[in-house]
Amino acid sequence: MIAQYPPMGWNSWDCYGAAVTEETVRKNAEYMAAHLKPFGWEYMVVDIQWAQPTAVNHEYEPFAELCMDDFGRLIPAVNRFPSAAGRAGFRPLADYVHSLGLKFGIHIMRGMPRMAAHRHLPIADSEYFCHLAANPNSICAWNPDMYGLRCDRPEAAAYYRSIFRLYAEWGVDFVKCDDIAREYPHCEREIEVISEACRSCGRDMVLSLSPGPAPLDRAEHLKTWANMWRITDDFWDSWPQLKHMFERAEKWCIHAAPGHWPDADMLPLGALRQCDSPDGWTHFTPAEQRTMMTLWCMMRSPLMVGGELTKNDDFTLSLLTNAQVLAIEKESTSAHPVRTTDEESVWVAPRTDGDGCYIALFNLSDRRRRVTLPQGMVEYGFSRATELWSGVSRSVSSALQAVLPAHDAAVFLVK
Repeated sequence: MIAQYPPMGWNSWDCYGAAVTEETVRKNAEYMAAHLKPFGWEYMVVDIQWAQPTAVNHEYEPFAELCMDDFGRLIPAVNRFPSAAGRAGFRPLADYVHSLGLKFGIHIMRGMPRMAAHRHLPIADSEYFCHLAANPNSICAWNPDMYGLRCDRPEAAAYYRSIFRLYAEWGVDFVKCDDIAREYPHCEREIEVISEACRSCGRDMVLSLSPGPAPLDRAEHLKTWANMWRITDDFWDSWPQLKHMFERAEKWCIHAAPGHWPDADMLPLGALRQCDSPDGWTHFTPAEQRTMMTLWCMMRSPLMVGGELTKNDDFTLSLLTNAQVLAIEKESTSAHPVRTTDEESVWVAPRTDGDGCYIALFNLSDRRRRVTLPQGMVEYGFSRATELWSGVSRSVSSALQAVLPAHDAAVFLVK
């Protein structure tokens, strides 16, 4: 099964925006292999605009000249990805990532480059041409590089099959498709055509849909056609955004299951926005970072680190290597909140083996607060609890509780 557990990895967007380079990907892959791989981290994902030679930061350059092959398929800009020279594409970089025991992923926009349609390029391995697949009335509102496709026409399916065959040849393991997850209803058929192309390309690939918020009433469609989909717009290091995620998590948590995962977006941890400020760092406090990691693990969101890994400090590394907290993603089921107010939230997730459950206590207020789960609020009796961030174990007689600083969390394995 593809994505039996929520995918875990790194994505270049939060730290390098549209301007990531091959050297950066290699260095972060080496760091992941050395420090994070034993804890389940494995995907290295190159985010948006890898085909644009002139990208320098998080901003998009409208109508930039993109690198493209003779069949209208984007290829890596060689000035940023030197190993792609000679039309090698991402194959050499993917091979290097694989040699480290990791997996390789890329970002794509839905549709095809405008240039491919304007030049009437042929579609690879078909009798069709790009301009017959393109829909000039379907353009992303924030990045006009692409035309969406006329997915009622065979040319559209042929084009998507052609790009996914190319990605399979490159050794891609993960595809993040953008400008699509929240674009219901007019992109519903396009999601299906993309998924069919992905599943028939001859290589297992995780299919991720962005950005959110994806519509909750289309959950069953998303679960059928994708492995993960964004439940929010771009998530950054802002406490109001994090607090609001509790509402989204409550609505989506029931849809998390092997093969399909609601995605709360990247983890803005560590060194961020490196193109704008090489000294940039997450605005989250340590307490807020614990809260984020705890909520993502309890709701079983995919985990994609957004920071420059090679600049991790000891605290950031400790968040990413807490094996007991990360185990919640694989060893729990049916997570849900049992109480959420403006000031606190309590989540419960039974272990899949039936041996106890995980209970998370969150202080959502701006002051120190005691958060309590009275015994009897959940159907699981327990006598002993281990707090997984601190490793402290204690007996529990009447209530599970923790005194937490503002915006902090505690998560317990109780038996």
